[in-house]
Amino acid sequence: MATIQIRHVPDEVHEKLQRRAGSAGQSLQQYMLDFVCREAELAAVEELLARKRVEALAYGEIELDPDMIVEIIRSDRESH
Repeated sequence: MATIQIRHVPDEVHEKLQRRAGSAGQSLQQYMLDFVCREAELAAVEELLARKRVEALAYGEIELDPDMIVEIIRSDRESH
């Protein structure tokens, strides 16, 4: 299994996460592992939905208005 290390976490962020872990009855490591796993799963769902939107566009199932096109381009730029 891989290891991830995060350096330079601001003290106030560390303290908040430590409190949340304690409230959940978890160590900080377990809390962060659960968080990272949920985030990875969420990203996979978002990627799937994005592919489905592209397929729908390719088959003419949906049409885009100019505002939607701008939003898609902006979102793509921000993701890189």
